[in-house]
Amino acid sequence: MVEWITTDGLTGYDEAVSFMEARAEAIARGEADEAIWLVEHPPLYTAGTSARVEDLREPDRFPVFTTKRGGQFTYHGPGQRVVYVMLDVGKRGRDVRRFVKQLETWVIAALAEFSVTGHIREGRVGVWVERPDRPTLPDGRMAEDKVAAIGIRLRRWVSFHGISINVEPELEHFGGIVPCGISDYGVTSLVDLGLPVTMTDVDVALKSTFDLVFED
Repeated sequence: MVEWITTDGLTGYDEAVSFMEARAEAIARGEADEAIWLVEHPPLYTAGTSARVEDLREPDRFPVFTTKRGGQFTYHGPGQRVVYVMLDVGKRGRDVRRFVKQLETWVIAALAEFSVTGHIREGRVGVWVERPDRPTLPDGRMAEDKVAAIGIRLRRWVSFHGISINVEPELEHFGGIVPCGISDYGVTSLVDLGLPVTMTDVDVALKSTFDLVFED
């Protein structure tokens, strides 16, 4: 049983971490169901375990939170659907790489509900979309933008943190960091891609594709 929780409005980051840690511990003890928590945050930057100081371009722009999830710097803010996954990876095969692959596949499946083709690229964390409408890269490759980020942590084989999908955030806010340490590519959103998609639409897509990926 996976409980789906949707919180309206903007949730403070410290509040979110406290909730996730408590829920993950309860899941590990067998005292709570697994959970998927859908939230939005006020504008902020988070630094994962691999974050580099030089990638924080504007340290005074928004609050910066140091977090123990994997990954580097990322931005959260209004218009971005943050998907916190509190799942028992121990009972789901104890294979962390497979679990991360499932998260990536889930995002790609949800994007496909809007006829958006997401891609995973070696050496570049997250989910990417090709941009044939943009100038090609200096080496002739097609331009690509990131549409979703992934960063998790495990405690006693229960995951927390998770996914962020850009629905309609202020893309200029990403300029205060080097998102996930990658400077050669851009960031986009579903609305930036020309899709009249709402947060509710994305939530429906996530719920309708979850079992296809995780209940195999």
